[in-house]
Amino acid sequence: MNLPEGTAVDVDQGTKRFRQKRDAILAAAAEAINEQSAKGMTFADVARRVGLNTTSVTYYFKRKEELAAAAFENTLDRLMAMLDAAMQESDPRARVARFLSLNMERLAAIERGEERAFAVLSDLRATEDPIRTRLMAGWQKVFRTTRGLWGPARSRAETDLHGARAHVLLENSFWLTAWLPRYEPEQFARVEARLMDVFAHGIAAPGAEWAPATIDLAHAEAEPGRAAFLLAATRLINQLGYRGASVQRIASELNVTKGSFYHHLDAKDDLVIACYRRSFDTIADAQAQADEAGGTHWHRLSSAVATLLDVQFAERGPLLRTTALSGLPVNVRAAMVDRSNRIARRYAGTMMDGIAEGSCRPIDALVAAQALMALQNAAFDMRKWAGTMPRERAIAMYASTLLFGMFDDRALGRSAE
Repeated sequence: MNLPEGTAVDVDQGTKRFRQKRDAILAAAAEAINEQSAKGMTFADVARRVGLNTTSVTYYFKRKEELAAAAFENTLDRLMAMLDAAMQESDPRARVARFLSLNMERLAAIERGEERAFAVLSDLRATEDPIRTRLMAGWQKVFRTTRGLWGPARSRAETDLHGARAHVLLENSFWLTAWLPRYEPEQFARVEARLMDVFAHGIAAPGAEWAPATIDLAHAEAEPGRAAFLLAATRLINQLGYRGASVQRIASELNVTKGSFYHHLDAKDDLVIACYRRSFDTIADAQAQADEAGGTHWHRLSSAVATLLDVQFAERGPLLRTTALSGLPVNVRAAMVDRSNRIARRYAGTMMDGIAEGSCRPIDALVAAQALMALQNAAFDMRKWAGTMPRERAIAMYASTLLFGMFDDRALGRSAE
């Protein structure tokens, strides 16, 4: 029987079509954001990806900022759904394992073409109010819920430790997309198990002590003005993303003219590349000096990590976040990721030698090295957290999340489980 126009069935079908088209636009926007950043995304590009014209996209989202915000909110909603499912498990270890498993299932589904990737959240801070306030509230809810995977904290110190663990867990879930494609899909389950092993038990061998040596990374700069420029740019790009940190804003930070920018660099892409190279050179310097100092490979690893966390927690010289990659041309981005992977392989080599000598646990060093890269990269965001306690304590607590595992309480002064 034919139903007249305007019946409930007709309305439901219209609503379903509206949601399907809106979801397709959000998925396309997420792809554009991940490739070009939120500020680099355009209505025309999103429309092309969905097979629509620009006017059709504006029917669903009047402004580009609204579309980007909706894509970010979709990511936050998806994260909350995974966290809510993980919270149903009975203990912290099972909850973390469930959250990791859900992330791996999602990435496997994307690989099979059954799902679309959601937007990375690196540009949240670069959005403008009132959208920024709304999005940051959503992110804080995600963070607090993740922290709750470890259960209620019984002290301020435990709250701090749970916060460090939550941050490292979330950052590792985001970083998976950078290195998981190196594995065949049928190996995803194995990767999940090896990564969870690092989360659960850490990298250090039983009985290993946290006693890192301080590495002096100070060296004379051939161009002090250029070095200061790169530091200011790194801080702003970390805070606001590649597109959010304008040349004018970077120049204003240093109280110089835009002309001074072009004295040091030819273009903004050159700036990001120079910031990455400075950051990668800093990491490589820490690794090299740790090896030159000698000692067990556990001592070398912990000394390099502690030194670089000190750099990240200090305002004087942070490392550039990988969130700036989305603003770079594809070939340049690939070169930067390749350098990152070479640094990760050096960490892996140190762990493998540590396993051979007995100072590190038998782990998948390649997987553990990528987890360590995520920890090291994300530490910049925890500067305020680190500023609430003595620096050495902050470094030890944050590093413990992977070096000793996410369920080991020695960072609180308790015996290991």
